[in-house]
Amino acid sequence: MKTVELFSGIGGFRVAADARRIATVWANDICAKACSVYRHRFGADVLHEGNIAQFARAIPPHDLLTGGFPCQPFSSAGKKRGINDSRGTLFQFIVDILHEHHPKFFILENVKRLLTMESGLHFATILSSLAELDYTIEWRLLNAMHLGLPQNRQRVFIVGVAGREFELGDRRSVVSTRLAGAHDLAALRGHDLEDLADPSCWQPIEQHGRCFSNWGVAADGRFFARDLPQFSESTPFVPVSSVLEQDVSSEFDFTETTLRWIGKNTPVNRLVQGVEILSNQAGGARMGYTIFGVNGVAPTLTSTASRHYERYQVGDRYRRLTNVEYARIQGFADSHCSTVSVYDQYALIGNAVPPPMAGWVMDRLTAAISRKSLPRSRRQKALF
Repeated sequence: MKTVELFSGIGGFRVAADARRIATVWANDICAKACSVYRHRFGADVLHEGNIAQFARAIPPHDLLTGGFPCQPFSSAGKKRGINDSRGTLFQFIVDILHEHHPKFFILENVKRLLTMESGLHFATILSSLAELDYTIEWRLLNAMHLGLPQNRQRVFIVGVAGREFELGDRRSVVSTRLAGAHDLAALRGHDLEDLADPSCWQPIEQHGRCFSNWGVAADGRFFARDLPQFSESTPFVPVSSVLEQDVSSEFDFTETTLRWIGKNTPVNRLVQGVEILSNQAGGARMGYTIFGVNGVAPTLTSTASRHYERYQVGDRYRRLTNVEYARIQGFADSHCSTVSVYDQYALIGNAVPPPMAGWVMDRLTAAISRKSLPRSRRQKALF
């Protein structure tokens, strides 16, 4: 397989693709520092630095398109022209590339709030734009802590498989699911499974509610979505303590001023969504003074500079996490970003797609290739 990586950053999708012998033939990002890391890590052959608008026409044929696309507002297009219009946004380049090259698969990634932004308008715009193409679409909200990473990081992954995997009018159509297994779908109640298998029962995208469910499928302007309460492939819990460096410079320790402020904290000592909170101020409202423990997972790493100074108690020390620990929490090699400053590494790593999450989704599509080779009767048994 050949893949194209849009909005590549430091190459989260690339790491996952390389591990699966999927050849990256073209990549693009506008951030000079991210591109510096990408070239240092993978070479300069396929990377095109700059605005995607400059290079879109040069994209070669490929089998898989990936992208952690920028969450650019759709409101100016959506409110004026309806939900199925994404013109004027960076996301439209994805739509155009899919329309022109029609790869077999695509994988897109974005933040959890995409499901609820502007009362569901943003995600409806995305689904509507993709559903106009000849793809069967599925999305799911995944958490890094369920895939072997010590981080509470929830991200929406959207996948597309070329063609329609069902026949409208069939009483029981075949609708393949990549991101939800049989154990997950077992949580569906009543006639949900029958409705899932009959796209004529799906809801028109323009009639979406204020919030999209954490899982669903879509095609031909319609969608079926439900909140799945479990993730059947969860791996064992991995705490922050498992990725800590042994010898950490004092430059990562608290300053005396910070230590004095921390003295005003109120003890908490409990896990919140897997994150160990030892103490805080104002019930957590003053986030900068929260002290985390290392027996839980880390809160979501971000590209926001203020979040890079979150404070941890490690033994008898109070310090922030190192850049190497950041890389490990995201599933990157220790030296992945060594070509840029320590300060810049935090933002680049925090903004990246974790390779283990991207890899899990790629594996689901690889399984789909094998499943497509099965006779239709056996294929349907494999789904439910």
